[in-house]
Amino acid sequence: MTGHDVTTGGRMEMLTIGAFAKACRLSPKALRLYDELELLRPARVDPETGYRYYAVEQLEQARLVAWLRRIGMPLARIRRVCALDDASAAQEIRSYWARVEAETAGRRELVTFLVDHLSYTPRKDTTMLELRYSALSDTGLVRPANQDAAHAGARVLAVADGFGPSGAPASTAAVEALKFLDGEPLAGGSVLNLLEDAARGAARAVQDAVGEDDGTTLTAMVWTGSQLGLVHIGDSRAYLLRDGELFRITHDHTMVQSLIDEGRLTPEEATVHPQRALLLKALTGAADTVVPDLRLCDALPGDRYLLCSDGLCTVVPDEEVRRLLDSAPAPDAAVRSLVEAAIDAGGPDNVSCVVADVAEATGGHRLG
Repeated sequence: MTGHDVTTGGRMEMLTIGAFAKACRLSPKALRLYDELELLRPARVDPETGYRYYAVEQLEQARLVAWLRRIGMPLARIRRVCALDDASAAQEIRSYWARVEAETAGRRELVTFLVDHLSYTPRKDTTMLELRYSALSDTGLVRPANQDAAHAGARVLAVADGFGPSGAPASTAAVEALKFLDGEPLAGGSVLNLLEDAARGAARAVQDAVGEDDGTTLTAMVWTGSQLGLVHIGDSRAYLLRDGELFRITHDHTMVQSLIDEGRLTPEEATVHPQRALLLKALTGAADTVVPDLRLCDALPGDRYLLCSDGLCTVVPDEEVRRLLDSAPAPDAAVRSLVEAAIDAGGPDNVSCVVADVAEATGGHRLG
């Protein structure tokens, strides 16, 4: 920033670096650093002493820099904000904070996962449990092609919602990368490592399959015999129906969800927001490292899990989803009724559903 002359009665009004630092709540050391980085240049530098002087008019920008540093914004991004007009600067700050909120939510999920994982006590009873499952995907009534992928197997449940010209290969690659777990005994050790490896494998598969601007969401669960480990990236969802109550167990990685979390948008407003489809996290062809949400769910006989793309949850209200899940006698009937409900609501998007029931194992179908 170049200095602005401030005149009072024909003379320039300047503040010493000490007085300016006190007024804007930045230390002299910080002001010297910002000068070197060309972020906040002094209005005048004494050619003999090298002493810095600042114009009173610079206080507003200095305070903005101080506030942005307090919220943790990197210096390079602060430089961009300071070069913008007020409206554009506000949008840039909003975008930055939405990303911080998304990253914080991801760390919060990881903390929850670690606490659950380290606190887990194996079931004391000897009842063997198994999954009974079904998957169904439909193009819907508007989209020309189906870019969703859905899978339900003995150990792996997964839904992926692709986007971009290569959305279908992206979603297929993500789901295919997990299918090998269906036929393999689960390796000993940490479930966390298993889920992390699965997410990395899916990310690599997507990177190999599509271009940088294409990608997919991924919501998947891995059955251990007594728990379901969840991996989640994007805005596909997972729900648990337990004792007639429906619980959403994933958090959307979207711009509008971050605004809801911040209290700047209501859920009702989010449904018509122009950026409601903007993802903050996804698996893409770019070589970015995406940290998934991870969670452990203790399984109880009678639990019913639903994984779905947003083609269901954006058009069918949660209460109707709960009713359909609760009334269907088996997973295959449940996925059919859910997909039909999305179609009846206009079918504006591809819709995919996976439903899995936790039940006591019978005969030769035991999986542990």
